[in-house]
Parts: sequence; structure tokens; C-alpha cells
Amino acid sequence: MLACERLIALEGAHNVRDLGGYPTVTGNLTRWRSILRGDALHRLGPADIGILLDHGLTTVIDLRNAHELATEINPFARHAQVRYHNTPLFSALAPVEMMADTTSGFDMSDRYCQAIDECRPAIAEVLGTIANAPEGTVLFHCSAGKDRTGVISALLLANAGVDEASIIEDYALTATISGPLIGRLRERALGRGAAPALLDIVLASEPRSMRRTLDHIHTNYGGIQGYMSALGFDPTMTERLRNRLS
Repeated sequence: MLACERLIALEGAHNVRDLGGYPTVTGNLTRWRSILRGDALHRLGPADIGILLDHGLTTVIDLRNAHELATEINPFARHAQVRYHNTPLFSALAPVEMMADTTSGFDMSDRYCQAIDECRPAIAEVLGTIANAPEGTVLFHCSAGKDRTGVISALLLANAGVDEASIIEDYALTATISGPLIGRLRERALGRGAAPALLDIVLASEPRSMRRTLDHIHTNYGGIQGYMSALGFDPTMTERLRNRLS
């Protein structure tokens, strides 16, 4: 699936894209315009909001923390037609600067694997919100649409029966389509004094990062269904979540 077919073209966001159209183990494709993943939405104008509403948007899940919410206000936070939820993800984790050692092979999979293990309550809340959302399109997002959003996307696709190669491809698309966004985030971080070598790691979307994360789920939980059980999801809830994409 070409990135241009998956991307929702918007003026105020660069990484809003559809999780539909991926082949599953049943021989079907994940459903289009059911679940969207995205980057920060604070730059969306009325035309962009209209495009998303035309795509059937009814639910927005914001994965950002309180500081991000205060400085970059979500336009759907008080929208009359859209249900808005905020579940901060990764907030239980130490800042990435405390984890990263650019001399020891650190990549973002270290962060993702830690989140898989230590952020289970927040992950369960996000996936439960998606499973129980009303009819229409669900959009979940963070700031870059890469890390917090990438973990949730991988779990959704794995639970829907999408193969690992496609899940990794979906993760890596950020590097292909989000050049302006990543460039802006890099300049802002450099302005705050972030180390360029660390930014090279943090802003990357290396396939090996998602591959190692999926391996972590298999090794430590026996696969996606074992992980869903660890989240407290029973088979009925897991199926409900799967049906959002089938």
C-alpha cells in the first residue's frame, strides 16, 4: 500500500493516516476509515477539521501529557460532534534522556519495550476506549505520531491479525511521509539544548525498533493474545477491539 493512499492530506498535520487496507491472516483487509493514527492536531484549521469529519470522525484519543495539552491545545477537546479522550501514554516512564546512551546501541525499541511492560494500565485504557467507541472513525494521536501512537498502532494491527512485516512497514512510514514534521521537532529540540546524536535516535523510525518490540511481546507474553490477557482483556473485549478493524 502506497503511503499516499494511506495518508490523510491535511494542512495542519503531516502524519494522519489510515490503518485500513492491511492484509490479515484470515485473507481479509483491515477496514478503511475505521481507525486513524496521527500526530499533533493543534495546527488544524476549519478546512482540516471538516475533512476529518467528512471521513466520519466521531472519537479522538489524545496520548499527550498535561504540558503538551496546555501548550498545544487540541481542537477537538470541546468539539460538539466528536468525543474527546485524553490518556497520557509513557508518562510513567523516565525521560528518554535518562535511558539513552548513544554509545551502547540504544534505539527507541528500548522505550517501546519498557512501555509495553510498565504502561499497561494506560495502554489498556486506550485500547478499551477504541473497542467501546461509538460508530464512526476513531483517531488517536500524540505529538509526532510515531512513538506513543506507534505502540498503539502495532497492538491494534497485531490483534487484528496483520503480519509483522506490515506492522513494521506501518511504523516506518513516519520517516517516509513526515519530513516537515520531524524537521520542525528537531529544530525545536535543538533550541532547547538537546544533543544532536540523541535526536538522531529519538526522531528515527527504524524498522528494527518495531521488530524488537514485537519480539519482546512474543518472548515475554507469548504473543499478542497473551499480552491482551495481561492487559485484563477477556476474549469478548479482544474480539470487540478486533472488530473495529475487520
